[in-house]
Amino acid sequence: MRRFWLLFAQAVTIGLAVWFIVTTLKPDWIGKLGSSQNVRIASSSVSIQEAAPLRLPAQDSFRDAAKLAMPSVVNIFTTKEARQLKNPYLDDPFFRKFFGDGYGDPEEKQSSLGSGVVVSPQGYILTNNHVVEAADEIEVALADGRKAVAKVVGADPETDLAVIKIDVPNLPAITLGRIEQAQVGDPVLAIGNPFGVGQTVTMGIISALGRNHLGINTFENFIQTDAAINPGNSGGALIDTHGNLLGINTAIYSRSGGSLGIGFAIPVSTVKTVMESIINTGQVVRGWIGVEPQDITPELAESFGLTKKTGAIVAGVLRGGPADKAGIKPGDILVAIEGKPVTDTTEMLNLIAQLTPGNKVKFTIARRNQESVMQVTIGKRPPTQRE
Repeated sequence: MRRFWLLFAQAVTIGLAVWFIVTTLKPDWIGKLGSSQNVRIASSSVSIQEAAPLRLPAQDSFRDAAKLAMPSVVNIFTTKEARQLKNPYLDDPFFRKFFGDGYGDPEEKQSSLGSGVVVSPQGYILTNNHVVEAADEIEVALADGRKAVAKVVGADPETDLAVIKIDVPNLPAITLGRIEQAQVGDPVLAIGNPFGVGQTVTMGIISALGRNHLGINTFENFIQTDAAINPGNSGGALIDTHGNLLGINTAIYSRSGGSLGIGFAIPVSTVKTVMESIINTGQVVRGWIGVEPQDITPELAESFGLTKKTGAIVAGVLRGGPADKAGIKPGDILVAIEGKPVTDTTEMLNLIAQLTPGNKVKFTIARRNQESVMQVTIGKRPPTQRE
């Protein structure tokens, strides 16, 4: 018995000595043996470690926002007929024998793709006008695999927005966000169908707000973002980190055709106004006075001796238009509209567009460096002539 206890004591002593050496020289071995974060998987030839299932999302993950908004973003496929002048020789059997029956057919289908956002369970979908413009057929593919033929409710080429509609039940509508609360530096996600590869989510930040003078649309007030936007993303959603819609992706600045980190989205404030007008009336009605405006540059101010450095110069007046009837003349400077200052031509167009046709509005005009107020009866802005 005494011998047994002696052997036991020696074994314990040796074990403690080994433990002391390991904890002193190789403490990481103990961590690996006792860790609950990894699970050791043994195979016939190699031993690997696999992470244990996580109960909580990874830190700073936007998976919840993406999961909330992705079902509301759809893929749009459009088809139109490319009509050509028919050659009379195409009906000649001898000619078609050598060139084939399909040669030179007068009608050939052209396909394109884009994205859209479900904004109402009733089937209304927002997208870009250039995505569905002149399309003969529009097909919408939902994130859950369902497909439906869509019809155009109305379009607004001057903001490049359009509303289409499908008759499908249980549509997941997106929630509109608050663009007035967004600031430069806020993270955003862009969702769309770039290059037709399927629904894709990219991340970036808001690079700038209120971008204009880009020559993209008549009325511009873009959100600029560095979230990757590529061909096929047009009409897709730009969302905040809560999954709410901030804008409709519409254009990129690129020399290669791919994303260079400068993308533009139409803010949800503009989107909401245009969408409601199209759904209620089928069109967007804007104010108009019939003038050709021009920005005041330092060179113009100096050459004409202008004291005003802001405003919009009236370069031309449409004969018989609202401005002409009110007495506005070329060379006048529009200083303010209903007391709201006019900083440049973009501000002038936006202010006038918000006015209701038929109403009389006070325009502050500077003529020969003297200001006066004129009453102008607002007209209805004519539709844009597309080339």
